[in-house]
Amino acid sequence: MDNGDWGHRMTTPVTLNVGGHLYTTSLSTLQRYPDSMLGAMFRGDFPTTRDSQGNYFIDRDGTLFRYILNFLRTSELTLPVDFTETDLLRKEADFYQIEPLIQCLSDPKPLYPPDIFEQVVELSSTRKLSKYSNPVAVIITQLTITTKVHALLEGISNNFTKWNKHMMDTRDCQVSFTFGPCDYHQEVSLRVHLMDYIMKQGFTIRNTRVHHMSERANENTVEHHWTFCRPAHKVED
Repeated sequence: MDNGDWGHRMTTPVTLNVGGHLYTTSLSTLQRYPDSMLGAMFRGDFPTTRDSQGNYFIDRDGTLFRYILNFLRTSELTLPVDFTETDLLRKEADFYQIEPLIQCLSDPKPLYPPDIFEQVVELSSTRKLSKYSNPVAVIITQLTITTKVHALLEGISNNFTKWNKHMMDTRDCQVSFTFGPCDYHQEVSLRVHLMDYIMKQGFTIRNTRVHHMSERANENTVEHHWTFCRPAHKVED
């Protein structure tokens, strides 16, 4: 296939039947993110199904696919002000494996009036796991708390004295506490106590996410992240 034929194929309209909703777009739009499910599907690496009219059929939420397709066209997430189906849209993004969209939907969005701002606490758990032991063994695990709320960090410093930890300054004037390394049972106990302490300070969980990585042939790294938020009034200058 010469370049002219390839260019014609990339711009040829493609019609999809997503849960009974028909969408027409270009092949290049569907392949915007090659590592996504749609990228693999229209590269020929993933089996496809056709409906009775010959349209590509995907058995997913047809209404929400509008936002998926618009993101593929613009690489920007634009949602109505009164949009209430973020959790469902996140599941669709996970299904289509569009990583930039997943990241957009994972970022906390302000929920409060203009005279209120959010105080944010990030809690992360990092575990290095051995692939070949049975049951899978935790090689190392640690917990990190990052926030600009120094009063919270001071409380953690005073109330969690028995845990091995160190403090470090990060960018954006944030401070981070890292606990560990510790074994799996210690990590679970510490995490439960930390989450309980954070929520008793008026924070609620905004979102959670999990990330898996393979760093070495015999190790996996699993990262769990929790974002906590609470409202606070702005201080007038």
